[in-house]
Order: sequence, then C-alpha cells, then structure tokens
Amino acid sequence: MSLLRQLSDELEALVARTAPAVVGVAHRGGQGTGLVLAPDGWLLTNCHVVRGQGEIRIGLASGDDLRGDIAYVNERTDLALVRIGASGLPSLPLADRQRLHVGQLVVAIGNPLHFDRSVSLGVVSAVDRSLPAPGGHLFEGLVQTDAAINPGNSGGPLLDADGHVVGINTAIIPFAQGIGFAVPAHTVQWVAAVLMRKGEVQRPYLGVSARGIDLGFAESRHLGQARAIRIHRVGAATPAERAGLQDGDLLLAANETPVTSVDDLQRILVLGELPEVRLDILRGHERHTLRACPTPQAV
Repeated sequence: MSLLRQLSDELEALVARTAPAVVGVAHRGGQGTGLVLAPDGWLLTNCHVVRGQGEIRIGLASGDDLRGDIAYVNERTDLALVRIGASGLPSLPLADRQRLHVGQLVVAIGNPLHFDRSVSLGVVSAVDRSLPAPGGHLFEGLVQTDAAINPGNSGGPLLDADGHVVGINTAIIPFAQGIGFAVPAHTVQWVAAVLMRKGEVQRPYLGVSARGIDLGFAESRHLGQARAIRIHRVGAATPAERAGLQDGDLLLAANETPVTSVDDLQRILVLGELPEVRLDILRGHERHTLRACPTPQAV
C-alpha cells in the first residue's frame, strides 16, 4: 500500500470516528459549530457563536434538532458551555498538555457557510499567536493553522492525527487565505473545568504585558527548559511592580512550575487560588525569586 493511500484511509477513518461528536449551532440566523464535550449533554462552542438573545438550536449528527441552553461563558477565551437534554452522546477527548509542533498535520471539522460537517486538512502554522479581540483585549496563546476555516467553523474542533481535540476554531483573518486560529486544548481544559466548578473564571491580576518565547539552544540547556515568558512591560502601581518585576525579565516558573506561555501563568494563578505566587525569573545572568500578591479580577 502506498503512503498516500495509507494517509487517505487513516484520514477517512479519523473523520468517521470523530464527526458524530460535532454539532451544528444555529443562533440569531447564524450558523456555527460545537462539539460534544461529555456524553450527558455538555457541549463546547465559541462565546461569539451564542452571544445575545434568541433561541439556540443544536443539530446532532443523528439528525435530531434540540434546544440548547447557555450554561457558562468566558469572553476572554471566546469559549461557551451549552447544555442540551440528551445523554449517551458521542464525545471527543481534549488532547493532553503536550505542546503542538509547527508542521503537525491537523483536521478541522465544522459547518462553514451552512455546509454541515465539512472537513479540511492542514498543518499547524504557528503556536502562541496573539490576536486583537472585539472587547479590546487580546486572544493569547492561539494556534495558527492553514486548514480551511470559514464563517461557520467557529466553535468546531481542530483535531490531531489521533482524533484528539487540539484546539477550538475561533477566528480567521477575512482578507487572508489559509490563516485561521484556534484556542489550544490545554486552555480549553482548565477554563471549562473552572466554569463548571465556579460558573466564572476569576483571573488574578498581576499587571504585566508578556509573551512566551523560544529560548536559544545554549540558554535552554543552561536553564533546563525550551521556553519561558518574556516580560515586556510592568504596569505602574501593580502587584507585579510591587513584587519587583522589571521590563525585560524572563519568567521561568510560577509556584515552582515551569511556564512556557502566558496561558501557563494564567492557569497557575487561577487554579492555585493562593494569595501569593512565587515567581522565578532570570534578570541578565542572575536568577531571582520574587513574591507577588495578585489582586482578584473577574474577566
């Protein structure tokens, strides 16, 4: 069997296995996509797909059309959890925390322009992208892909070769071709868990502008990690400034856990639920340990 035929057969099997867990989301005359997160009727989609008044209709792969009720939303990550009155539904697992690699094959399934369960194939074009959001903040840590994503794909899964959800498709650049973005699965995991447990995500506020960066070979070998967070700006009179953080610092770990992206830091702050966070930084050639007391902020 040729490699091309083997790839074709495996992609066909992957789609047959995963597509039943992809749903259509109709709201206010528009069309989006969602996926079954749990068999007892928990669905995941984008916040912008279900935002606003009006009935939400969920189209299952079985052909059933059910009413959906918004359970929780988090606009900062453009994620929403929706409940439907159904059980025994096929669901899709979220990928574990292993980092995506540029060039990795991915598959998008969704309902672009009302074409139900359309499938497109592409690669991971980049990771840890930032994109301006309508609310004025940034969508951070996004996965960029060239798998065809169009209006209506929003809220649908981006899958790896094993059929695990590695992202939730969330945005495109309208005037471009082959540039789409997805919320990474590791962000979806912790945000969905916090929403189910608390109903909202309380993001402690540090007051920094930062970005995850790849370290050079020598630096990564010396520090024992391939990525870290570069602090670009420390706000005045913020918890970060009071802790002693400075512009240009390299944040290596928070609460003794290595951080590779801003999402890692946010996850540690949210899930830690501690009044104080330990920050391990590199300033120049010297390591320092700082203690910050973030202030609660719901977003």
